Amino acid sequence: MRTWNDAAFYRPDAASKYKHIDALFTKTVDWRVIEAHWQDMMQVVLSIQAGKVLPSMLLRKLGSRSRQNRLYRAFRELGRVVRTLFLLRFVSEADLRQSIRAETTNIESYNDFLDWIGFGGPVLKSGDPVEQLKQVKYMDLVANAVMLHNVVDLTDVLAGMAEEGLPVTRELASKLSPYTCDHLRRFGQYTLDMDDLPPALHPRPLPISVDDP
Repeated sequence: MRTWNDAAFYRPDAASKYKHIDALFTKTVDWRVIEAHWQDMMQVVLSIQAGKVLPSMLLRKLGSRSRQNRLYRAFRELGRVVRTLFLLRFVSEADLRQSIRAETTNIESYNDFLDWIGFGGPVLKSGDPVEQLKQVKYMDLVANAVMLHNVVDLTDVLAGMAEEGLPVTRELASKLSPYTCDHLRRFGQYTLDMDDLPPALHPRPLPISVDDP
């Protein structure tokens, strides 16, 4: 959490007090709103699970309406409860914090990788939602192709090291990344030849040293 000042903890009721961390709780959950609209909320959840309503469509509808909308307020209040429970876990569990930081670093690395691949930059220049979706999908397609190429090359290098008797450890492999791009020519003239097929992939496990735990 970079800005704890924006993190609001909700206590279940005004009478609840907590030793050592009571100062974190600045607001109180309004259970009446959740209870009053619980059936409507469950109908929405079941509709999403059945595929009748897309979550993105629901968010657009709730976001476009007034914040005085009763269903919006009920979901917002439930979200505050879930968020508070998660924040408490985040504060108390070191393993969870470490895992989240690691995943956040991976996501940021991938986003930087996408920015590098995007010749025109990360900005979606078209207002057409279809063109925006195409740009995002094509970027992901190119990124996955580059990552696959990097993984194959790195695996071949590690296999060559193992054949030469050099130790290949888990620690070494963990330092590698499929987002490597320094060896790629970003700009230039590219010719697409559909008849020039790449060699078949032969997946194989990493040659980790036997004595590596």
